[in-house]
Amino acid sequence: MWLSLVFGAVGTVLVLGLFSWLLFCRRRRRFSELAELLPGPKPWPLLGDAHLFFGLSPAEACLMMGQLAEKYGDTFKLRLGPYFSVMFFHPSDVEQVLSSTQLVDKADEYDFLARWLNEGLLVSTGRKWHKRRKIITPAFHFRILEQYVEIFDRQTHQFLSNLDLARGKDDNLVNLGHAVHLCALDVICETAMGVSINAQTNADSEYVQAVKTISMVLHKRMFNIFYRFDLTYMLTPLARAEKRALHVLHEFTEKIIVQRREELIRGGSKDAAAASDDADADVGAKRKMAFLDILLQSTIDEKPLTNLDIREEVDTFMFEGHDTTSSALMFFFYNVATHPEAQKKCFEEISSVIGQDKSTPVTYELLNKLHYVDLCIKETLRMYPSVPLLGRRVVEECEINGKRIPAGTNIGISPLYLGRREELFSEPNSFKPERFDVVTSAEKLNPYAYIPFSAGPRNCIGQKFAMLEIKAIVANVLRHYHIDFVGDTTEPPVLIAELILRTKDPLLFKLQDRVY
Repeated sequence: MWLSLVFGAVGTVLVLGLFSWLLFCRRRRRFSELAELLPGPKPWPLLGDAHLFFGLSPAEACLMMGQLAEKYGDTFKLRLGPYFSVMFFHPSDVEQVLSSTQLVDKADEYDFLARWLNEGLLVSTGRKWHKRRKIITPAFHFRILEQYVEIFDRQTHQFLSNLDLARGKDDNLVNLGHAVHLCALDVICETAMGVSINAQTNADSEYVQAVKTISMVLHKRMFNIFYRFDLTYMLTPLARAEKRALHVLHEFTEKIIVQRREELIRGGSKDAAAASDDADADVGAKRKMAFLDILLQSTIDEKPLTNLDIREEVDTFMFEGHDTTSSALMFFFYNVATHPEAQKKCFEEISSVIGQDKSTPVTYELLNKLHYVDLCIKETLRMYPSVPLLGRRVVEECEINGKRIPAGTNIGISPLYLGRREELFSEPNSFKPERFDVVTSAEKLNPYAYIPFSAGPRNCIGQKFAMLEIKAIVANVLRHYHIDFVGDTTEPPVLIAELILRTKDPLLFKLQDRVY
């Protein structure tokens, strides 16, 4: 009897395998039929266009995408192994994709995030995404954000202390990248979970190292074709490193969730109800409301979220909120350091709004008055968007401005290349913050050419949070230090478009104490 069961199971696997292969061949045939109408490189068998990227460094791969856009135009096709993609580099196409309520599924590459984020807001779809988005949106209400500013300010002062130590070791010369990353990690952890991991004072902690590992794993899985297939990937040391890192990350988050839920229960329903009515109220223990607290008090279909539901959203907040911010800050400091007049105007505005007492804490109201700083951040994100590539998956065959796109296709949109197009921005490679001044600027900007936070129904839910955090850190740094860039100012930095935009080489700065 057991033989019949074995052969039955084998037969089922073979039938399922054959069905999957036929489905893939059908999809590939349909893609080929429609893709014939689109320009693009000639694919190799099995590998597709992956050969174009063999042997290239991340910086060279970034340049290759630009070269393909120049050669094939605003819309071109790519095939990387079994994955079919169409790249859209024109605002009218971008608008139709991002504003669509049908094209809301994320591209196949986002599947690599599932082991960490499960089905959090970034990668979830359909009814689950819609309901989660609805309950999470209030977490970014201005009354909640007001509380977070105190955390931004406090963690930035630890950041300043670390900078003082660093510049004392090497004639005021510092590599801001590592310190900025740890500061952003401390900020996002405390605002997400209400606890501090003290990354800035303990960079070698197990949690910090796990975040570093998982970020490295995700990059390799997305950009190295040999790690894209689960069957072979699971046999690699990288998969084992990912498993160890995920154990640390999930265990930490789950521990905090359990503790916080118990605190809420002990605090009683009266405290919980008062906190949900008043964003300024403490929850359970006497501390500020964290993102986690809001999730613990939320319901979907009149049912509370499970620990897994909460963990995937907290982990998503952690993932989306630290590397993106540190990338934006690094490029902001580079821009103002290489444009002294812009740095001077930022400093004068900060001094005028906050005052000359360096110990004065920044507040929500003060940060909202930093108009020119805001323009400089926006211009930085145009030139150096933290997320250089956005992706969508076509679930059902559709038409985008007359172009038929088959089901199963991944759509790629690049905020980086859109922000550097001469047809869309005057002097696109020049740092001109005034272009974003709606009162004085004569430059008419296409809203779908500037999309550092994406756009449409799946735009970044935390963009106000991010802008406030960046302003808080910038305001504190610039009122303490004058920043000079140490390097070649005649050539822009070589960019690497990974998950998050960064530079090939570290950016070094010299910090001088501000004299009032």
